[in-house]
Amino acid sequence: MLRSMLDLFGDVFGDAAEHAAGRPDDGYLARLLARDTFIAIAATLGDRVIGAAAAYVLPKFEQARSEIYLNDLAVAVAHRREGIATALIAELQAIAAERGAWVMFVQADHGDAPAITLYSRLGTREDVLHFDIAPAPRRAR
Repeated sequence: MLRSMLDLFGDVFGDAAEHAAGRPDDGYLARLLARDTFIAIAATLGDRVIGAAAAYVLPKFEQARSEIYLNDLAVAVAHRREGIATALIAELQAIAAERGAWVMFVQADHGDAPAITLYSRLGTREDVLHFDIAPAPRRAR
């Protein structure tokens, strides 16, 4: 199921090669699914994944609480405007409530009008900047 979710993400996000390259083995995926910090939700039609969400639980430091980051959400083009994305988010909200999460958050790229419209209906918009910082070895002191 996770591999089918990766296929969907690659198709929808237009980077199938990135989602196919270096796929983790079954052991890695089993360990990931066993963690309480990873949430995967799939919407299926028969045996096909037509919608998917991947989220991470982030335990916080400043208070004994957690946040849930919705990292990826995708719906197959042929199944858009059927309420699938909203249903996936509603399921994630229920999981967040069951786990006592303080808040859920998601980011949308500038120009991704459908995502911005969806998330604006469901939550409070915050305009922030996102920075990718590459890992680097420690520097000598």
